[in-house]
Amino acid sequence: MAGDRPDVCTRGRPAGAGAHEGQVVVLVVAALAAILLGAFVLGAVAKGIGERSLAQRQADLAALSGARALHAAYPRLFEPAYRRRRPNPQHLEKEEYLAVGRQAATSTAGRNGAEAARVTFPDARTIAPVRVRVDITRRVKVDRGAERRTLDVEASAEAELAPPDSLGPGGTGVDEYGGPLAYRQGKPMRPDVARAFDRMERAATAAGVDLVITSAFRTNAEQAALFAAHPDPKWVAPPGRSLHRLATELDLGPRAAYGWLAANAERFHFKQRYAWEPWHFGYTLNASSSLGERDGERQGSAVPDFVPERFARPIARAAQRWNVSAALLSAQIYVESNFNPFARSPAGAQGLAQFMPGTAAAYGLENPFDPEASIDAQAHHMHDLLRRFAAVPLALAAYNAGPAPVARCGCVPPYPETRGYVARILGLMGGAGEGTAGGGVKVRLVE
Repeated sequence: MAGDRPDVCTRGRPAGAGAHEGQVVVLVVAALAAILLGAFVLGAVAKGIGERSLAQRQADLAALSGARALHAAYPRLFEPAYRRRRPNPQHLEKEEYLAVGRQAATSTAGRNGAEAARVTFPDARTIAPVRVRVDITRRVKVDRGAERRTLDVEASAEAELAPPDSLGPGGTGVDEYGGPLAYRQGKPMRPDVARAFDRMERAATAAGVDLVITSAFRTNAEQAALFAAHPDPKWVAPPGRSLHRLATELDLGPRAAYGWLAANAERFHFKQRYAWEPWHFGYTLNASSSLGERDGERQGSAVPDFVPERFARPIARAAQRWNVSAALLSAQIYVESNFNPFARSPAGAQGLAQFMPGTAAAYGLENPFDPEASIDAQAHHMHDLLRRFAAVPLALAAYNAGPAPVARCGCVPPYPETRGYVARILGLMGGAGEGTAGGGVKVRLVE
């Protein structure tokens, strides 16, 4: 029967096959659309990543360029405005100084393809700004068929003039002692340290104790090799962090001498640096601000010209009494209070030297608004910090941030306020003739 024969058009195909084919077509079309959409998205993402990398490179280079320009101009910021009652052409006002950094950053951003760069100075309110921030926005056009979209890609970078000890380990040798060396028992050290050791050794010999020097001055390169062999920072400091690079440190033995050293070393101005190292003693006089002073001599010990006359004599007296550079005390007061004896900080610091109440009490400073008493307490405090940390940048960091974070890292801690504080004082000291303003700080990107 005709009705029993299969239809020619459907021969060999299962029932419902047409519906399945339609579904397959829809799925294929959808898959192709998803692939095209995915390709667009991936292309947009890839382009965005590439543009983001380009924008970050532009920001990094611009910030570094701005900071390098500030570094070159830094000494001029501390030049006196007048010489012999005439304007000093070498002097830069702060706004002129910032304009130098802004021009360099903007120019570098433009040369690297940035259409616009916003240059700011996060610490612009301070007497000597040391940080440059660059923000860049790139507008990226992405085509999707006939449709065009615009994406904003943003990047920012900060660079700073940082004190040398905030750079961390690097083994470059730029922050190690560079003066002459004297040798005792075949070990190198600063000449003044050697003379002090001679006095201590004679006293030890008279008491029946033999002192043996096991280690003294070590370069950053030597420290790097030592740390690579024993990478435990509690026992071996990383390169750039060891006080041995200052040529003030001696590792002494034998074990039988530890008791005598603990009882007598301070008479000869040697201090046990760490409670867990009974052999490690550092010389506490003539701490170096530049790490390259010769024979422990401090330059620029006279009171600088920027000090108001009424404070010059108290600073000179305190510097002599506590064996601390007058240039250091002067620069520190300038940064702390701009010589305002009634200054108060939002955190509660008071007076010329900005003592917190607890620290003032510890140094017997009853009235922090008394200029002479405040200066004397400041010099006493810096004397103690220099004895503990052996280098001016570390002592300044401890004055600002407290000793604990400095002791933990053996460096200027990575706090923007503290790093800027130390850099500003080093710059002022350079302008006063103690070291070089540009040499005391280094240019780096902020982490």
